[in-house]
Amino acid sequence: MAEQLRPSPGGGALQGAVRGRVRGPPCTMHCTVVEYRGWKEGYQCGYCASVQGKVSTGMWAHSMTVQDYQDLIDRGWRRSGKYVYKPIMNQTCCPQYTIRCRPLHFQPSKSHKKVLKKMLKFLAKGDSPKVAGDVTEEPMDSHREDAVACSFVLKNESDISQSELKPLNVEETERVETEDNAEEELKKEVESEPPQTCADKDSAGSSERSDSAKLVHATPKPGKGADLSKPPCRKAKAIRKERKLHKLLQNQTHTLEGSPSQVEPQVLHSQNSKSKANQPKSIEDFIFVSLPDDAAHQLEVRLVPVSFEDPQFKSSFSQSATLFAKYQMAIHKDTPSECGEYEFTRFLCDSPLEAENPPSGPDCGYGSFHQQYWLDGKIIAVGVIDVLPYCVSSVYLYYDPDYTFLSLGVYSALREIAFTRQLHEKASELCYYYMGFYIHSCPKMRYKGQYRPSDLLCPETYVWVPIEQCLPTLEHSKYCRFNQDLKAVDEGCIKELGQVRVLHKRTVMPYSVYKKRRKGPSDETSVQQYASLVGQTCSERMLLFRS
Repeated sequence: MAEQLRPSPGGGALQGAVRGRVRGPPCTMHCTVVEYRGWKEGYQCGYCASVQGKVSTGMWAHSMTVQDYQDLIDRGWRRSGKYVYKPIMNQTCCPQYTIRCRPLHFQPSKSHKKVLKKMLKFLAKGDSPKVAGDVTEEPMDSHREDAVACSFVLKNESDISQSELKPLNVEETERVETEDNAEEELKKEVESEPPQTCADKDSAGSSERSDSAKLVHATPKPGKGADLSKPPCRKAKAIRKERKLHKLLQNQTHTLEGSPSQVEPQVLHSQNSKSKANQPKSIEDFIFVSLPDDAAHQLEVRLVPVSFEDPQFKSSFSQSATLFAKYQMAIHKDTPSECGEYEFTRFLCDSPLEAENPPSGPDCGYGSFHQQYWLDGKIIAVGVIDVLPYCVSSVYLYYDPDYTFLSLGVYSALREIAFTRQLHEKASELCYYYMGFYIHSCPKMRYKGQYRPSDLLCPETYVWVPIEQCLPTLEHSKYCRFNQDLKAVDEGCIKELGQVRVLHKRTVMPYSVYKKRRKGPSDETSVQQYASLVGQTCSERMLLFRS
């Protein structure tokens, strides 16, 4: 059944509800008003190319509070423009698990640092490894493409088919990043182990092995590999570390013989200095470093509210829309008619979120924003984000293909993680970074799991589980329940269908009252489905429009 995206004839009533001018229980200043569209199944998947494998449900949001959207994404929902959708996890061909990063504990990996250093080098000296004519062949490294739930081409507003979705293309650096992270972890393990001589290793190993398990090491031919009969080579860094430790012990011994009373403070000061110097650099150490006066480029990041009433948004709209079209045509091979200003507006400028600026919130307030990256006076990238009560939610990224060499997808994600940490200083509850969906069954979508620590949302109980615990089960099955407590249930499940709030003929009422007034066939099955998916809390707070 086709889903109608066109606002219903009762649109005037809906706007009245948003402003709080409806009969019945009083509305707050901002209300969530939605039209539930039901399930949509049997359409093409952009991740596995299945022609009829995708299954999801959706609703059109005429308006939405930031708290309601926060609660919805914590139940597996996401928005694309004003369309809010949720994959039916146990039926769709490629289950999409909501993923969040914990920025307060985030440490950039080796490959993340490479991207940050590359940007600094480009800004300071203008160095770039760009190859002419390589724009169309360079895959995007955006981490938000999967947020698209409906086609850019909305020739008919009633057509919300997702069949025209394009798969997320992620550059080969995902594989490299994974390898770099593994190498870095291994390196840390090796360096954290105390130095051990070959004799120690042999003696330790001999006590654990039985005679039948002993290996005969044959000396390999030249160029054919390592000689296992000889002790393994050690890295120069490990040897230097051992020498320093040995020298420090000698110095301590000499000091003990000379003036015992002064040994402990000196050693303590030495250890404190070393531990401080050896602390890993944070994202901020790379992002907010001072550039030289003669820097080749200047980068400015501006946070602009998504509102045509905002002067900055309005003045930069044309340049931003042009950049979007350039990106879509170069990276996704869209035609000009598929990425014009109308499509740009509906997809990335129309947002159902009502802006809020409570005193306890961040200085920028809550709502939808464009984070614009201005290089030497022109926009080269735009990260579309939602600032919500507990998180910064990434929506989409588009950038100038001429600057693909800067890995702007990774760079913008790191900037958004740093931005979340900055907002947390004012709004203590805002401490997560939501990256959209993680799709383990699609190898190109696994890169989001490299932003650690991160959690995946259990599709049955809606609790967060560390991704490390989820990956083993995902290797065996595309759809998984992550919560290991088999007795655990969805605590937010619908308990009282009659308490679902309904907006009918400009009047807000519980569903139990609407059900008695309704004429025609029963819609209880549809309302029950809607309430079970949004949960009891949202169903009692949001307004479900009924004509």
